[in-house]
Amino acid sequence: MARFLLLLCVLGIVGGLALPTTAQPDPAATLQVGTVVAQRRPIDQALDFVGRVEAVGRVEVRARVTGFLEDVLFKEGEPVKEGAKLYRIEPDLFDAAVKQSEGALERSRAAQALAAIQLQRAQELLDRNSGTVVARDQARAALDQAKGAVTGDEANLQTARINLGYTHILAPIAGKIGRTSVTKGNVVGPDSGVLTSIVSQDPMYVIFPVSQREFLRFQERGNRPDPGKIGVKIRFQDGSDYGQAGRLDFVNISVDRTTDTILVRAVMPNPSGVLRDGQLVRVALQIQAPEQKVVIPQAALIADQGGVYVFAVEDGRAVTKRVKPGQGGTGPNTVIEEGLSGGELIIVDGLQRVRPGVAVRASPVGPSASRT
Repeated sequence: MARFLLLLCVLGIVGGLALPTTAQPDPAATLQVGTVVAQRRPIDQALDFVGRVEAVGRVEVRARVTGFLEDVLFKEGEPVKEGAKLYRIEPDLFDAAVKQSEGALERSRAAQALAAIQLQRAQELLDRNSGTVVARDQARAALDQAKGAVTGDEANLQTARINLGYTHILAPIAGKIGRTSVTKGNVVGPDSGVLTSIVSQDPMYVIFPVSQREFLRFQERGNRPDPGKIGVKIRFQDGSDYGQAGRLDFVNISVDRTTDTILVRAVMPNPSGVLRDGQLVRVALQIQAPEQKVVIPQAALIADQGGVYVFAVEDGRAVTKRVKPGQGGTGPNTVIEEGLSGGELIIVDGLQRVRPGVAVRASPVGPSASRT
């Protein structure tokens, strides 16, 4: 009996010593990390370029007659319609010039009528042998001079009326108008320079240079794709995508000798006025059908001397996955060409404390975590 009790005591001591080795890991030692699912999505096969937005129509508004500026009739930065009144120059002198020209025309027409009567009388006298040929010829010459004077005065009247019309400076195109360089009360004229500028809004051009190497990529297997069928998309400097798609409409006929590039132009719809003249954008030309690619957030990528890798969760532990990022993606995401097959749990939150093999507890992060 004593031996039995002694054996139980020994077994108890041994069991007590062995207990810590079979206990579960301390939950406090398990790292809490945020994860997303590596997804396979259709990615456009596109060529990227840097381009600049350019207005289809651009007009520099100038004064065509000289006079005092009576009023500025527009609000800077606002849309204007074609034919809208922009400036008004004092019209009094030009109105007086019109009336003066009208008076001169009436006098010359009266002189023409008198010359015609005199020619008729000279011809009648000549027919009755009471006049001379010289008198008839002089009357005919006087009528011709009177007709010339009428033609000149008609032209002067037309010019005066045109100049009077120029006292109202109108918008030649529709678009947004810039700031005015002159204000009410100043003298303006043809030598005053640009008064303001107007740029059209919809559609807009996007101009971008294409290198010779990239241009040759359009000719795959000896086939030249139809430029009208190449999709054009643009992305802003903050990485956001423009919601409208455009089309190519012009490829320059010559290569720039200094940069060895060809200038290409696309037309982009701009119904909401988001695009602005002179804006710098990224241009993507879709030359192939979309291809299924693995996409993960850029925040998951880590670089070292060996390349780029991510941490994935497998069996409750962090493991290293070497990857090869590719071109393309949407917003903050990036395409992975090699290293992932899709469906992996990729760590994006808490990366500072993660080490290979460490125990982790994964929690979904963001809306992409709910997708499969």
